[in-house]
Parts: sequence; structure tokens; C-alpha cells
Amino acid sequence: MDLNSSLAAISGIGPSLLYKLNKLNLNTVEDLIYHFPFRYDDFSNNTSALDAQIGESVTLQGEIWSISNIYTRSRKIITKAIFNDGTSPIELTWFNSSWLTKQIQTGDRLQVSGKISKYKNKLSIIAPRWEKIESLQSSAISRQTIHTGRLVPIYPETEGLSSKWLRAKITKLLPQITGKIQDPLPDDIRSTMICLTSALEQIHFPKTWEDLEKSRERLSFDELFYVSLATQKARLAWRRKPLVEPLKIKQSDLRDFIGKLPFKLTSAQHKVLKEILRNLVKNQPMNRLIQGEVGSGKTVVAAIAAYLVHKNNLRTLFMAPTEILAFQHFETLTKLLSPFEVTVGIYTGSRKYQVLSSKYYGKKQKTINTKYIIHTTIPDITIGTHALLSPKLSIENVGLIIVDEQQRFGVEQRTFLRKRAKVPHFLTMTATPIPRTVALTLYGDLDMSVIDELPKGRQIVKTYLVPERKRLDSYKFIAKKVAGGDQAYIITPLIEASETLKTVKAAKVEFENLQKVFPNFKLGLLHGRLKGKEKEEITHDFRQGKIQILVSTSVVEVGMDNPNATIIVIEGAERFGLAQLHQLRGRVGRGTKESYCLLYTSNTSGDDSRRLKFLEKTFDGLKLAELDLKIRGSGQIFGSAQSGRFEFKIASFSNISLLEKTKQAARDLLAKDPALDKHPLIKAKLQDIASEVMPD
Repeated sequence: MDLNSSLAAISGIGPSLLYKLNKLNLNTVEDLIYHFPFRYDDFSNNTSALDAQIGESVTLQGEIWSISNIYTRSRKIITKAIFNDGTSPIELTWFNSSWLTKQIQTGDRLQVSGKISKYKNKLSIIAPRWEKIESLQSSAISRQTIHTGRLVPIYPETEGLSSKWLRAKITKLLPQITGKIQDPLPDDIRSTMICLTSALEQIHFPKTWEDLEKSRERLSFDELFYVSLATQKARLAWRRKPLVEPLKIKQSDLRDFIGKLPFKLTSAQHKVLKEILRNLVKNQPMNRLIQGEVGSGKTVVAAIAAYLVHKNNLRTLFMAPTEILAFQHFETLTKLLSPFEVTVGIYTGSRKYQVLSSKYYGKKQKTINTKYIIHTTIPDITIGTHALLSPKLSIENVGLIIVDEQQRFGVEQRTFLRKRAKVPHFLTMTATPIPRTVALTLYGDLDMSVIDELPKGRQIVKTYLVPERKRLDSYKFIAKKVAGGDQAYIITPLIEASETLKTVKAAKVEFENLQKVFPNFKLGLLHGRLKGKEKEEITHDFRQGKIQILVSTSVVEVGMDNPNATIIVIEGAERFGLAQLHQLRGRVGRGTKESYCLLYTSNTSGDDSRRLKFLEKTFDGLKLAELDLKIRGSGQIFGSAQSGRFEFKIASFSNISLLEKTKQAARDLLAKDPALDKHPLIKAKLQDIASEVMPD
């Protein structure tokens, strides 16, 4: 047995349990050992019933005097036992656990943990944890119990796979594999921390809170260290790439393009543009990330870069995560670049294997014909989705690759796109507010540019957390605004209703319900499962005003630009991070009209309400992302299931001192051993991590 052993090889784990384990992404012994608890129940207060205080969590040892199942009139089963620890009898109560009478018999000696309460003047514990004293195991971990009488680990679970089962399995596995775990960190790095073996033992079964903190620090260090090492190594590798021919930038071309824009660039846009130009005129390929608020003008800066690349007889590939966003970029760049005789094409799933472009008509070139025509030659700029990765698309002389919202793409996708050009300049953009600590760690291989200024005239979106009792009033407000010519978004977390998430709104259900609420208006439905052409038609009709209220999932988070939309309603707002809510809010306030964001929540708990209240008074995306980082952790910055970025199990970006410590340790190690040949265990581990963190 070792870390790479399949869980299928472990005695007692059959097909049914394997299926449940796979749902938690647990396939090997290593997966299970690194399946860390997310909290601990403190049952370390070993006392007696006589000394216990009401409401106190305690652990008691004693004997079962009686146990039986009671059937209520509503056909529910209650299991009751009388337990005595030698000082006082206590009633133990479990619900829907009739099988306990087969496991616990009268006369059994148990250790039980739970919260002491009083019912009808009798001491009681509801749903206590329990273990038979005679079955207590002696192991290399401790001679204590694992379910009671200690800090008891609580794990992420799935139906049919409880924390109790996970504790029992992990406590048997740890002694078998800890002797085979090699600590890859050199002595000088781990000198102030506990060893890896101890950290893994203590994260699951800590004897004290201090032990737990030491294990957290070591395991968090490992995660942050490997990511820092991967990003720094990638940065060094990028600098060693073959040199490119510096681009020739004529200031007259730049002045001509900027002068013909229908608006003035902000000082922040000018600053970022200068940073890009400094890259393009060097023989080192550019590798830069532009971060900026929704509507800050990142696309215009990218268009200028693509134009200058075109003036050097090179092409640009521009990849977006959704068709909605791809078509928006297509229209924007066509308007900006067609006057300069730069051809722009679109290549997506719904337009597969055809490169298409749009024709402009009229002397002033202000109107766009929405019909697409097959372009007879490869365009100067091709905008697309994942379809750009298709081997059937052949484009030569690519000098610039632009990726919008790069964290939404997997590593393999971004790597393959880079290979479309021999040595391309690489420009990525994101409107996702990323805290500085996160950016410097996850994107340490990139040069960072920030557009921290919005164009003049951008509206502050008035934001309100709407209590359920005011829902009907808010509907009347929406109806009044839409009747006056405005348009509205209504966003739901789900596409279809869920059995397990019964209170969470779903787009398809709300679309049907809201047609009754707003019978005088035209409603549209948009979500990720629609075909590309359907999405295109719906978004086109919404922009043209044919659809007045658009019911959608968060698929509109990026790419939807309708200046006439002034209201966005977000159902189940507590299910979104603050940064994501801020991006959704950015769908409105894009015109000159006063705009509103209404947040609905089915969760009335104080923590969620306080978190969402920040949106009412905070309009800085970076500040909101920092708040999310402190409140919800790093996993909430990009939302769930964002591909292509390493997912921490235990580390947090909010631990600034540990971040600095890991980055310095990575720098020191690479300075001594750039190829990591002297540290083969780290090199092997890094190859696995790097494949998740970033492309070659």
C-alpha cells in the first residue's frame, strides 16, 4: 500500500463506496489522505454528568441501561437510550436511526459526546456521537478515540459517505502509509515547521488546537510554495524563449487610430498602452495581463495592440470564453478597425469551420449589416471561442494572441492556442477583480497592467438588498421602469429546478412564473445549454429592444452589453461571491440612465446579509474581492469549477506573511538549483502542480 494505490484495492471498499468516493474526487490513497477536514467538533471536555453545565459540549463514559425504538404517530422513528456514567442517568436520543438498536445493546460501555440539555427535568443529549469503549483502537496516531473525547474532524461529505466512515478509514490508513511518505522540502526550508508526516497525522487527528495550527501552517506552506515555484519557473522559462523580431511602431499610425476613436482614452488606458508598446518593440515576446473593471476599456487597448500588429503584416487571434462575449468583441473590433481596412472574422461553435466577417455600409460607416458573409481570405483578426483550437482552422503569421478572462480556460487549451504561433506576443485580460496577493502568486509569470479608471459618464449602479416582504413592490418598480422604455435582467443561480436545492431559483421555472408577473412585456430566456444560434438570436433581440426582460443564469456575467438595460435582479445572491456579483452588476449602468441592482436572498442569516450589504456602499471591484477573500476564502474569487487554476485544499491567500515566506523560499531554491536536478522529489511534484497552474 502506498499513496498511489487505488482505493478499490482497500478491503471493505466495493463498487458502491467507490462511486460515492469518486463523487468527492477521491480515487487513490493520496486523495483520501489529502481530503482534509473543514472543521472540528471540540469534544475534548471529558467530565461527568454531575459536573456538566447545560449547553456545554462534553464527553462522558458510562453504561447503557436500556435502548429501544419508539414509533410516533407520524411514522417517525425515535431511538432512546438510558445512559449512566456513574454520577447520573442521561437520556440519549437519535432520530431516524433504528439500526442503532442492533449496534448498541443493554450493558454496553460507551463513550458519548454531545451537548448537554434538559428535557422534562431530565438530563439529555440529542444525537450524540458514540464509541464502544472495549473497541478503542491503539494506533500510531494516538491511543484516543476518533469519534468522541477529542477534537473530532468533520469532512466534506456526500450522500451515503459520512465523516464517521471517513474518520474510521483514514485512521486505519495513516499508520500503513506514513512510513512511506518522503518529505521533499530541504532541511533549510522546513527547519521552522513540522515534518510532512506529522502534519498529515495532526490535520486529521490533532490532540490540541496548537497541533492543528502547526499542521495547517505546514500543509498551507506546501501548497503556496509549489504554486510560487511553478509561476517563478514559468517566468524564467518565458524569458528563455526564442527572440522575436521587434515590431516597428509608427507614432503616426498610433495617433491616427486614437484620434479617430469616438471617445477619449483615459489616463489609465494610456498608461497600460505604453506598457504594451514597450513590450512590442523588444525582441522578448510579451506575456502580459490587463486587469480592469467591467467597462474600463480593456478591449479598446487590445484593439490598438492588434492594429499595430497588423501594421507589421502579422495576424491576431482573440479567444473569448463564451459565444456571447466573442460576438460582442467581434462587433466592437469591427466598428473600431474597419475604417482602417482591417478585416475582422468570427469563428465559434455555431459558425464552425467558416471564418466570417461583417460588412459595413455608408460613407460614415456607422451602420453594421448583421448578415455574415464567408471571407475569401483569412482575416487580419480572428475572434472566437474554444473553436479556435480546432485543427481544421489554419492561420499563419500569427503575431499576437489575446485571451479574455483567461482563468475560464483550461491549461491545455491555453497551451494549444499559444502553439498557433511560433513565438507570439501574449496578452490576456480579465474583468474579474483579483486581490493583489492572489495576482502576484497565481499570475507571477505575467507582467501586470491595471486599468484602474472608468471612462467619464459611467453610472454608479444603485444597489439594494431586497427583503422578501418587498418582492412585490420591487416587481411594481421594474414594471414601471420597463413600461417607460428601460430593460431588465433577472439572474438565477440554476438553469433547472433542483431536488436538493429546493429554495434556489432556476431560470426555466422563473421564466414561466415571471410571464404571469409581467404579462404586458416580452420576456426572453438565456442559459448555457442553448445552442449558439439561439443565444445569438436572444441576445440580438434583447439589444434591439424586442425582449424587454431577460431571464438568465450568470452566463451574461461577461459579454452582454446593452446600454438600455437599467435594472438587474439577482436571485439567490448569497450563492455568488462579491466579485462575481460586482461583475453581474456591471451589466447595467452602461448608458446614461440611472441604473439599479436588486439583490434577493432566501438565506436570511446575519452573515450573508452583512456580506451582501457591502455591495450597497462599495463599488470598487478590488475592495470587494479583498472582502470576499477574508470572508469566504480564495476559492470564491473565481467561483466554483474554474478550470486551469490550482485549487487549494487548505491554504489561503489572506495569509500574507506565509505568502511572502513561500515566495522567498521558491526564489532561494531556484537561485541555487534552477533546474531542480538536486531536488528530484520537488521536481516531480512540481510537474504535477505546473500542469494545473499554467501552460508550458
